[in-house]
Amino acid sequence: MSRSGATPLIGWVFALVLIALFCMLGSWQLGRQHAKQAMLDSAALALSSRGPQALDAAADAQRNRAHEWAAGNGRFADAPAVLLDNQQRGGRPGLRVYRAFLPEHGRGPLLVDLGWLPVPPDRTIPTIGPAPDWSHVQGLLAPPPAAGLVAPAIQPQADGSLLVMALDPEAIAAVLGVPTLAARVLRADPALEGGYPRDLELLANTLPPERHLGYAVQWFGLALAVLVTALLLTFRRKRR
Repeated sequence: MSRSGATPLIGWVFALVLIALFCMLGSWQLGRQHAKQAMLDSAALALSSRGPQALDAAADAQRNRAHEWAAGNGRFADAPAVLLDNQQRGGRPGLRVYRAFLPEHGRGPLLVDLGWLPVPPDRTIPTIGPAPDWSHVQGLLAPPPAAGLVAPAIQPQADGSLLVMALDPEAIAAVLGVPTLAARVLRADPALEGGYPRDLELLANTLPPERHLGYAVQWFGLALAVLVTALLLTFRRKRR
């Protein structure tokens, strides 16, 4: 094959590789959109019905990705607070405060999200007060915030609290001295008095579904642009 004949072939191979890559990225963004929309729909259904599950539902392995309203009695464990870093609220950086709650009748403990605290620019971790005097808790059972590729390192603070980059139930349970922790956490009802500023917003720290859809359209648009460009260049070359 002559050099002039090989050039269009090389160009088409390069174009097809780009098209495949852009389509893969667009499909991934569509998958993220559907997953997050399903999560929002699940949470909306739980919040609209508010038919409470028992707190031990948090440890049900068959439902560890579901969103359910739960309520029950118990007490907070005599253990340090767990501070999840890199959590935004209203566009401000901060952290979420969790404490282990022991449901009554000896059921396994779970982490309760007590709310959000800001972190100043100098990254001084705020001092955490004692746990609220709650004998009854209610709220939204949900999977822990996604950690991505962050390692679940645990950093003890001066006040005894534990700063973490990701909520790893097994690692945190070992440090807290409890046998196990439920896979889901309880987002405490904002109506409960005490704790810290909180809401039941699920996507405060990540992109909403419509943003993923927008990115998917962009990737598919780039794939189409590459295809059209390759066709035009081929057509012009044949005319010459």
